[in-house]
Amino acid sequence: MEKFSAYRDPGTGIQPFLTPVPPLGSQLLAKVTLPLRYAIATIRTALFCVLVAAYLLLVNGVCLVLLPIPPLYRLVQHAITFVLGRTALFLVGFVWIAPEQFNRKRSRGPRLPEKWNTKAGDVIISNWASWIEVLWLAIRFNPVFVLPVTNTIPESPNGTRGSTPVSYTPGRRTGTGSANVQMSSRSTSPRVPIAGFQQVSLLTMITRTGNVPVYGASAIPVLSLEEIRRNASGPVVVFPECTTSNGRGLLRFADVFHQDVPVKKYQVFVMSVRYDPPTDLAPTLTLPISLGILNPLPHIFTLMTSLSFAQVTIRLLAPSESPGSQLFVASDVLSDYTGDDMLTEASATLIAHMGKLKRTSLGWEDKSNFLEFYRGKSQRRDL
Repeated sequence: MEKFSAYRDPGTGIQPFLTPVPPLGSQLLAKVTLPLRYAIATIRTALFCVLVAAYLLLVNGVCLVLLPIPPLYRLVQHAITFVLGRTALFLVGFVWIAPEQFNRKRSRGPRLPEKWNTKAGDVIISNWASWIEVLWLAIRFNPVFVLPVTNTIPESPNGTRGSTPVSYTPGRRTGTGSANVQMSSRSTSPRVPIAGFQQVSLLTMITRTGNVPVYGASAIPVLSLEEIRRNASGPVVVFPECTTSNGRGLLRFADVFHQDVPVKKYQVFVMSVRYDPPTDLAPTLTLPISLGILNPLPHIFTLMTSLSFAQVTIRLLAPSESPGSQLFVASDVLSDYTGDDMLTEASATLIAHMGKLKRTSLGWEDKSNFLEFYRGKSQRRDL
C-alpha cells in the first residue's frame, strides 16, 4: 500500500484512511472455514436486512400516526430503535456494549458514577470510525444526527486534486520492516470552512459512513449548528472529524462550533470510540471508505463472517469534567491555542486522551483527495 504513502501523516506515520488488514501470518484456518463462514454470514445478513425493513415500516410508517403527539412519538420511536438496533448489533457479534466512565482528574478513592442525562439541545461530541457507534448512539440516546456541508471542493496542497509522489524515504533501503516505511513530503490540505449542517435520519447517517461532507446545496436544508440545536427534539450528535478514519489515529477536527469554553447555553458530552485491530477470523469493525450505493451492506456481510464476539471500547467523559461544566478550566486542557473555536480544540484534546489516540494533521479535506486517488486506482485496475 505504499502507493498511498502520500496520505501518511508526516508527524505520526499513521495512514488513517486505509482499511486495516490482519497482520501477516498463517491464514490456513481462515481459508478452511471460509465456506462455513460465508454460509453463516448470508443467513445473518438476511436477518439484518429484515430488521432494517421492519425499522423502515415501523418508524416511517406506523409511527407517523403519532406525530401529532411528539413526546409519544419519540418514546415509541426510541423503543423501536432500541429493540431492533440492539438485535442488529447482536447479529454483528456484540453481546453487550458497556461504556466506561472516564475521569481526567485522579482520585484516591473510588469514583462515583456520573450518569449522562442528555436533554434536547445538548451536544454529544465523538470521533468517528464506523457505522456501529452511530447505531449505538441511536439506541442509547435517540439523538439528532447532523452531517456537515461545504460550498468548496478541497484542493490538494499543490493546487491539484490527487496524489503527490513520495520524495523522501528515511531509513535503510532494504525493502523490509521499518526500514521500508516511506514518509511523504506532501503537506496537509488547506482547511475548507464548513458552511452548515443537514439534519438527517439514522439510516441516512449510517449509509453516509465513510464519505466526506457534501459539496454545495441539496434538497435537504442547510442550517447552522446552533439553529439545529435550538430546535432539536433530542441531543445533537456531532462528529467534528466530518468523516470516518480507520481508528488508528484522530483526524484533524474541523472548526464546527466557534464556541468558547466552558459552554453556557447547553451541556456538552464527550465520548471516544476505539476498535480492536482485525485478525484472520475477525475483520475490521471500522469503515474508513464508503462501499458504494449499498454502503455499508458489504461491510456488514464481511463482519457477519466472523465467528468470534466483536469488541469496542467506548469511554464517556464524566459530565463534571466536560467543556459544558461551569467548573471546566480551559487552561487544564488547552495550551498555546489562539484560534476562535475553543470547544472544538478542547474536544479533540479530550477525545485523543480518552481513546489513547494520536492526533494527526490530516483532515477530511485530505480524505476527499485520498478518495479520488483511491477510486481512480480502482477504476484503472478494472479496465
